[in-house]
Amino acid sequence: MSLVSIESPKHCAKQGLNVNKLSKKLFFAFSAFFTTLLSLILIIWLILRPAKPEFSLKEADIYQLSLSAPNLLNSSIQLTLLSKNPNQKVGVYYDELQVYAAYRGQQITVDSPLPPFYQGHQDSNLLTASLVGTGLPVAPSFNYEVGRDQTAGKLVLNLRVNGRIRWKVGTWVSGRYRINVNCLAVMALGPTLPTGPLSSKQGTACSTTV
Repeated sequence: MSLVSIESPKHCAKQGLNVNKLSKKLFFAFSAFFTTLLSLILIIWLILRPAKPEFSLKEADIYQLSLSAPNLLNSSIQLTLLSKNPNQKVGVYYDELQVYAAYRGQQITVDSPLPPFYQGHQDSNLLTASLVGTGLPVAPSFNYEVGRDQTAGKLVLNLRVNGRIRWKVGTWVSGRYRINVNCLAVMALGPTLPTGPLSSKQGTACSTTV
């Protein structure tokens, strides 16, 4: 003989009410925890307020910049950059950095990757890259623009670094942020091309956006 338990609708409703109350309490507890955690991270971030990395151009040398056909360019450029982390309590991870050279808005070398690295508090690193281009298409006015620069006595290149960085505070590491660096290389250029490379060693600061 089996016993059948019959619960009244009021009892079932009371149990459902208890489950709902427990769910709400758990929801509010988790919400409060995450809100507190996010507020703590925000407070730490505002206190530290990381400054963006600083870049400066140490040297740039053009070994080749010539047209192999009316609108096809061959180029070879060697550059050295100084990268500095100005923060006292924030480290920087550099990821997926790509370097290239541009002349009057035209890219004149292919992208050259830099190896990823970590930069500690107030550390500095020298970065070198060999930039080349073989048969790169350029505008028909390229040769004319170089001729104008020869008349003016100087050649100006944009050396650009694009990539992603991550901030490190203690053991916490942020998500990835885009970084774009633009360095101007100004080189003396006379009416006749020199036998050696065109060089820029002025050590100018570069513009950086994060």
